[in-house]
Amino acid sequence: MPLTEIQARNSKPRERAYKMADGEGLFLFVQPNGSKLWRMKYRFAGKEKLLSFGAYPDLGIAAARDKRTAAKALLAEGKDPMKSKGEVISQEGATFFEVAKRWHENRKSALNAAHADRVWSRMERDVFPAIGEKLVHEITAPDVLAMIRKIEARGALDISRRAKQGVGQVFQFAIACGLATNDPTTHLRGALKPRPRVKHMSRLPLNELPAFIEKLHAYREEGERRSAITRDAVLFALLTWVRTKELRFAAKSEFEDLGGKSPVWRIPAERMKMGREHLVPLSQQATHIAKSMIAAAPGEFLFPGNGPNKPLSENTMIYALYRLGYHSRQTVHGFRGLASTWANEQLVEFGKPPMWIRKYHEDWVELQLAHSEKNDVRGAYNAAEYLAPRRRMMQDWADYLSGEKVIDIKKAGKRAA
Repeated sequence: MPLTEIQARNSKPRERAYKMADGEGLFLFVQPNGSKLWRMKYRFAGKEKLLSFGAYPDLGIAAARDKRTAAKALLAEGKDPMKSKGEVISQEGATFFEVAKRWHENRKSALNAAHADRVWSRMERDVFPAIGEKLVHEITAPDVLAMIRKIEARGALDISRRAKQGVGQVFQFAIACGLATNDPTTHLRGALKPRPRVKHMSRLPLNELPAFIEKLHAYREEGERRSAITRDAVLFALLTWVRTKELRFAAKSEFEDLGGKSPVWRIPAERMKMGREHLVPLSQQATHIAKSMIAAAPGEFLFPGNGPNKPLSENTMIYALYRLGYHSRQTVHGFRGLASTWANEQLVEFGKPPMWIRKYHEDWVELQLAHSEKNDVRGAYNAAEYLAPRRRMMQDWADYLSGEKVIDIKKAGKRAA
């Protein structure tokens, strides 16, 4: 006999999931967590399949029967309802992996390609081996937590949070498609291991920079040529605020207008952490290093390693800092923090009555550091945005390092805004 509204409404969860038949393949699937899903069993091309129509009571009995009628009409035409209806999938396809695949395909066009690849790669590495083959509506909070604990065990606490976030997004998609009624990640608040306190990259006080620069100019290792390359690479990193990887693989072809008024280093998106092209305006001092290395260095890399077509070793610059006596006191990545501190501390006196204002807008600093912008609108910036004021800022920084125009905050008001 067909189900009645009272039977559907009064059905109670049991220890095991069970079915309440309505007829012609349609039934209400009652789960131990209390959710009630409309499903329809049918055969196509000799195979038994299962459609999922949605959750009761959001989808009432009459609506579920309408969907059954539509599905049977498709079968009568020789069509598979699973392939003809975008909102339903087979029982075999209702695994977390299949739902995640649909979720990813649905959203990746709006994402940066490199970011989309990273998200999917993280799923393949950590999530799918644990819950990929489980039916999405049967996955529980303990299932997800067990997966997260494995990631935490290797110390990857940031990745564990991103994995939880990704799983939650898949479940939100599944709920919208009628494939699940509950997001188990919402029950994990407070269950994940807390992040350790942030340990910033070692960096010197700004007042010790002159002594550091003096030692760097005198740096020597095996062979004068290798010494010169290392010295220039370390100084170039300090002058440009870039990450080690971005500098090591710098290619000569990425530098533009070195003989003109607007020299720039155009770093391609695939080498940037945020996956977008980055323009670095070059100071006169940085331009001089780039021109010298292009003229003298063989091969494609600006700073070659132990071979014309090999990049600088990833340890070359940090080992140089160790030899200079700055072990645990200064890292190459720490140059970025040094520069940011300097830029954010520069003030100028402006107006009458006088007031102190920032000399360099925070957006200029963040763009120069190629930091991610949390706000989607501001994050979709043009790579050339603020290029002119950033060029002035970088020239001031280079002059500060060379001792030509060391700016004292207390005396900054002497200069024009």
